[in-house]
Order: sequence, then C-alpha cells, then structure tokens
Amino acid sequence: MSRVDYRGLAALDAVIDHGSFDKAAAALSITQSAVSQRIRMLENSAGELLVVRSQPPVPTEAGQRLIAHYRQVRLLESALDKRPGDSDAPAEIVIAVNADSAATWLQEAVAPLMRAGDCMLQIRLDDQDHTLTMLREGRVFGCVTSESAQVPGTTVTPLGAMRYVCVASPEFAAHWFPDGMTAQAVQRAPALNFDRKDMLQTRFITQRTGYTGRYPHHALSSSEGFVRFIEAGFGYGMLPTLQCAAALQDGSMVDVAPGAWLDVPLTWHMWDIQTPFTRALSDNLIATARKWLLYPPPISARARASQASASG
Repeated sequence: MSRVDYRGLAALDAVIDHGSFDKAAAALSITQSAVSQRIRMLENSAGELLVVRSQPPVPTEAGQRLIAHYRQVRLLESALDKRPGDSDAPAEIVIAVNADSAATWLQEAVAPLMRAGDCMLQIRLDDQDHTLTMLREGRVFGCVTSESAQVPGTTVTPLGAMRYVCVASPEFAAHWFPDGMTAQAVQRAPALNFDRKDMLQTRFITQRTGYTGRYPHHALSSSEGFVRFIEAGFGYGMLPTLQCAAALQDGSMVDVAPGAWLDVPLTWHMWDIQTPFTRALSDNLIATARKWLLYPPPISARARASQASASG
C-alpha cells in the first residue's frame, strides 16, 4: 500500500468497533454502500482481504494491523489538536484492565482525567491473563495484565501484586469445608469462578490441595456480583484482599484456607505514544497501583526455590 487511505481506514475501524456495516455507516454519517465501497478500495490498495464479512465482521491479520495504525495516528493527532483545558471535542483513550483492578484501585487512578472532562476513557474489561491480546491487536492504547512479555513499540512497567485469598460465607464454609479445604471437599463444594478464562481458583486448589481434576463451579462475570454471591453462600471463590478485608474483619466472610494466598503480579503495558493525556493517565495509574498493590511484588515460593538452587 503506497499511500494510506485514511477515509478507508476510518470505515474499517468503525465496522469493527461498532460490529456491523449499518452501525458504522450511522457513526460516520454516510450510507452503508459508501462504507462498503471505502473498504473495497482499501482492500484493492492493500491487495488482500482486510475484514471477514461475518456477523459480527472480523478483521484479518492485515486488517487488524491497519486498525492499530489508524488508532495510534488518531491518538497522536488528538495531542496536536487538543491540550488540557481546550474547549474542543475531548480526546479519547481506550485501555483494558482486569475486573478486580476496576473494582478496587482503578477509580482513584483515572479520577483526575475523568473529572476534568478533557479526555474520554473507554475502559474494557477482561481477565488479567488476556488483556495483553487487546494491546497486541491495537484495540487499546494500554492494558493492565499479568503478562510481562514485551510487545514491540510498547513500554512495560511493573505495578505490584494483587493478593487473592479463598473465601466463603461462614455457613458455606461450615457445611462444605468442616475439615478445612481438602482435595475431597473441593470435588463436592460448588466454587464461584469469574468466567471460563478465570484460572485463579484452579491454580489455588492445585497449590493448596494438590488436586488437579475437575470441580463443580458457577460462573459470574461481575466483580460486585461475585462478592454478593459469595456473601449469600452460593459458592466459595478467590477475592482480592483489597475487596474482602472488611468482610473478613466483620465476619460476613471467612478465609477457607487460612495462611494461604495467591499473589498475581500486574504490569502496565502502553504504546510508546507520548501526549499530555497518555502521560497523565500512565503516571496516575502507576502511582495509584503501587499505593494499593504489594510493591515490589513478593517473591513466590517457586522463585525462591529457583534462586536457592542457582546460588547453591
């Protein structure tokens, strides 16, 4: 592609972002046929298919690269046209975070930008093990993730570790775990997982009991609902200490595996795009996370064993 067709890129981005050609046309204030024509011209220029016409439309690998380029250009252009305090349309930044961060410390981190109204944030939620995929695909400017792998063109900053404990209501624990959290008990007791991607409970069960098989579990993709369902006695599950400390103190929840926990190190990945808003967002996010998370992250038992082996 010798020359970038930004009208075509805008149409491609809108189709993927809105999930249909109809909605993309409405967002761009043009007809659906105009959207299709712009994308066909872009594909002819690129010499390959850029979007699979499914329901919803899905970008090809080449299409995703172009969308990532387009969104980064838009972010840079917003910095040229917009400064804090300007009265024009606000800049927009898209980030991805895990639900537990959104439910605990994230609000404090983004409050200065969101209250000022100069910058609009789109915050997308996914499991901490999967938010980096959104960054790789160019769908977000930055992400909070448990992965430390470097993505070319990005900056990686450790945030600290989020500590999880396994909790339940007192009545649930007394009924299902009368002898504590054992391999036999977890094969019967209903757990509560966040969604199918959530592996925290599985990892903790293996770490605590050695059991690696299947176990009964519900799924609920809501941080607030997750807490309420555990308090109601519908299951046991992993909660950040930031989210359940008060409940453990007042006795509405109990730790079903006292003395055991799971630390999940979190990292902030962001594209190397320096604007007043991206710098402010990144600085606030890093400072707030390190205030509430365990920083520096504790060394895991496996890492300590590895260090001891190496030194020996």
